[in-house]
Amino acid sequence: MGLRSFFDIPDNHYTVRQIFRWLWEALRGNRLQAILNATVGLLGVALGLASVWAMQRAIDIASGVCEGSIYWAVAIMASLILGEFGVGISRVWIKNILGVKAQNRMQQRILARLLRSEWRGREAMHSGDIINRLEQDVKTVVTFLTETLPSTLSTIAMFLGAFIYLLQMDLGLAFTIVGILPLFMLVSRIYVAYMRRYTRRVRDTDSLIQSLLTETMQHRMLVKTMEADSQMLNRLDGTQQTLRHWVRRRTMFSVASNFFLNAGFAIGFLVAFLWGALRLNAGTLTFGGMTAFLQLVARIQGPARDLAKLVPAFVSVFTATERLMELEETPEEQQGKSCMLAAPCGIRFDHVTFNYGAPGQQPALSDFSVDFKPGSCTAIMGETGSGKTTLIRLLLALVKPQQGEISIYNVECRDSQLSPLHRCNFVYVPQGNTLLSGTLRENLMLGNLQASDEQMHEALKMACADFVEELPNGLDTPISEQGGGLSEGQAQRIAIARALLRPGSIMLLDEATSALDAETERKVLENILSNHQRTIIFVTHRTAVVDYCDQVLDIASSNN
Repeated sequence: MGLRSFFDIPDNHYTVRQIFRWLWEALRGNRLQAILNATVGLLGVALGLASVWAMQRAIDIASGVCEGSIYWAVAIMASLILGEFGVGISRVWIKNILGVKAQNRMQQRILARLLRSEWRGREAMHSGDIINRLEQDVKTVVTFLTETLPSTLSTIAMFLGAFIYLLQMDLGLAFTIVGILPLFMLVSRIYVAYMRRYTRRVRDTDSLIQSLLTETMQHRMLVKTMEADSQMLNRLDGTQQTLRHWVRRRTMFSVASNFFLNAGFAIGFLVAFLWGALRLNAGTLTFGGMTAFLQLVARIQGPARDLAKLVPAFVSVFTATERLMELEETPEEQQGKSCMLAAPCGIRFDHVTFNYGAPGQQPALSDFSVDFKPGSCTAIMGETGSGKTTLIRLLLALVKPQQGEISIYNVECRDSQLSPLHRCNFVYVPQGNTLLSGTLRENLMLGNLQASDEQMHEALKMACADFVEELPNGLDTPISEQGGGLSEGQAQRIAIARALLRPGSIMLLDEATSALDAETERKVLENILSNHQRTIIFVTHRTAVVDYCDQVLDIASSNN
């Protein structure tokens, strides 16, 4: 029977070997915490077993069975108890400090991998689902690697140590207590088969709730203007009811399973108590031995219980690992040193065809050719759906053409095939409000992390965003998500200033002046076009922009 079959892991295109290899790679960056947890756990086992011996000896001294100082015996017990307190504090410290650091490190690693992956345009996963995986699944994997696995080592050590200790006291009882472990494994197998099913439903529904909340907040203005508050709340309530249903089913099964499991442990403890009481009554066991006897039974049953819980922990981490591996399925973009070309640069499309869907569908661009010459200014116009957005994505090397070639060049360099490594040559102002929460300074530094205050003020002046200097906090003025606190026109000018701080010589503006009045738009365009070292590409519907351009490209007529 394979691991996947035993643990009742659902079929997936990842093999057990691949999952373990991924977990092993993930463990590399967290070995310090795992080793510390294992060391502290083993120390706790040693102190726990020593406490059993110390208590037995203290009781036997007090009852006159053996000689010694009761004060020293109690002092030894106290020192061992303090040691166990120290172990407990160390566990909390390692979990809270190193545990958070480990989760942050894995989140950064996976997010970096997502940011470096090829841009697919039409994402298969909802952003809420991705966030859910980055939070919950990362926590599950890190907890398993840094806490569950190391604690398993100490659990096994405690079980073996307590068993050997009990074996020396009573051979028959030791094997009786251990003999019920196969029953625990059988119960665990049945337990996992149902709990995995319920847990998966709970996780999927929880992901749906997070996706719904994310979408509602992202489109809050739409919801308000469409007066769809009740509709969205009803959708949320329906999904939450589904979540509560599966949580209730899982809880009922968990309570019932724990009742039978704990009942079995209680019966085992009572059998051990009766066994010990009979021996005590027969004079073959001391009071200290009786106390140690019961403690050892508990220290055997505890690890047995923990080992039974290890099976669902494996199921959870397998599921979480598969969900994180799915985030890394998209291939990485070409990585390497950025290729900055001397200004000005040009871009040439030679018979480019690009299709988002399967072969046979109407291409977004078909046999498209154009030359954006160095230092030129071009207006790209066309109806909705004509391919303007696709052209932008191809220019920024976010997608690759299925046919044809896109090349970047300047007067000193022959054509080079456009790649993500050439993205540093582009200055891009996207359509709409693209400001992030934080300060205006932090938003501008997205354009150039090394930009000085003087450079920022110069860029703001060119973008007609001088209003920033009149704000009480200037560049350090805080704004909320999507530029909350600024008007649409102000946010758009900040976005233009942010782009102007980039050193690239190809400036791509996607409806970048749509929220500006005619006079402000004129000033911004004149300022942008005053730098003849840049190749300017406007994607626009505004005829005022056309007057400033060397050429106008109607993409619908050029897209054959």
